[in-house]
Amino acid sequence: MMRRGIGRPGRRGIVGTMATTAVIAGTATAVSNKVSQGQAAKQQQAADAQAYQEEQQAAAQQAAAEQAAAQQGAYQQAAAPAAPANDLVTQLTQLAGLRDQGILTQAEFDAEKAKLLA
Repeated sequence: MMRRGIGRPGRRGIVGTMATTAVIAGTATAVSNKVSQGQAAKQQQAADAQAYQEEQQAAAQQAAAEQAAAQQGAYQQAAAPAAPANDLVTQLTQLAGLRDQGILTQAEFDAEKAKLLA
């Protein structure tokens, strides 16, 4: 029988095995990188969606707070009694001043005072 070179016939040599191993390792690395990129993209999308939801919630809370503040302000304005242009003490002081100056008589002063106090 005649042999054909070194090694067993029908089997790869060491160089062929190393080449196959390198191809397999390269393919596995490429697939792993692609999977990692896909997962990173999904995580980024989820983070973006969560950030968007948080922004919307914050905007809604701010709008609700502004509306509540506006309603509170309107309620306080409506609840506050309207201050008269001249309060009672000022009017009585003015009447007393007119009486003291002689413009009003004591009877007129008493009549106007009764109107204000009524």
